[in-house]
Amino acid sequence: MQPETEYKSLLDNIGQTFSAAKEKAYSLMSQILIEAYWNIGRQIIEYEQKGQGKADYGKKLMQNLAKDLSLRLGKGFSLSNLYLMRQFYEAYPIFQTSGKLTWSHYGEILGISDPLSRSFYEKQCVSEGWSVRQLKRQIQSGLFQRLALSKDKAGVLALAEEVQSLMKADDVVRDPYILEFLGIPENHRLSEKELETKLIDKLQEFLLELGKGFTFVGRQFRITLDNRHYRQKSPATFAARPFLHPVTLPWLPRG
Repeated sequence: MQPETEYKSLLDNIGQTFSAAKEKAYSLMSQILIEAYWNIGRQIIEYEQKGQGKADYGKKLMQNLAKDLSLRLGKGFSLSNLYLMRQFYEAYPIFQTSGKLTWSHYGEILGISDPLSRSFYEKQCVSEGWSVRQLKRQIQSGLFQRLALSKDKAGVLALAEEVQSLMKADDVVRDPYILEFLGIPENHRLSEKELETKLIDKLQEFLLELGKGFTFVGRQFRITLDNRHYRQKSPATFAARPFLHPVTLPWLPRG
């Protein structure tokens, strides 16, 4: 090996060693802070319990703490962050973390009121290595709700307790469809055919209400090729007069 090449290799190795040490130190410091925040939340709740019965006791206490701790210790003790520490202890009475989540992760997870949903996102976040941004996107897209729709009560409990294998990209990034106008009961398990029928019923009503100039042609058409029969995937077709130009509406992708 040439001297220059050996020197470059030495530089690279030192850089990697230092970067790994920094990352380990950051992770360790993050976990120490998380434990400190948990203890602060515990101390606040224990102090509050001594003052039960006093009007606005908890609210004034938190406001005073936010002001005085910020003056004494600096940033990190805003009113919202103190409430988050308090909530952290309430959600986790026994301190036990995976060591892989940051305080920002817990900030997003604690915003979920349902314990089952919160447990699901925490476990998935650890398993999948989600960043805070990825975790926030999964929560906003309702990943837990979408997966839970296909399960009964026992299945939902298992969903929250076990890490789920998200093998397909669609399981993670698929956009939710807001279909309240169909009047589907919240816990009803709907087949694709039933969903298609309800959607086309509503679409047919809408087109017929448009009146003159529009006609509803049909839902699905049979196509025969080489003596084999197929159903057209795009089910809703209508024509707008006077142009008589047929327009085929796209259907939801079949999973």
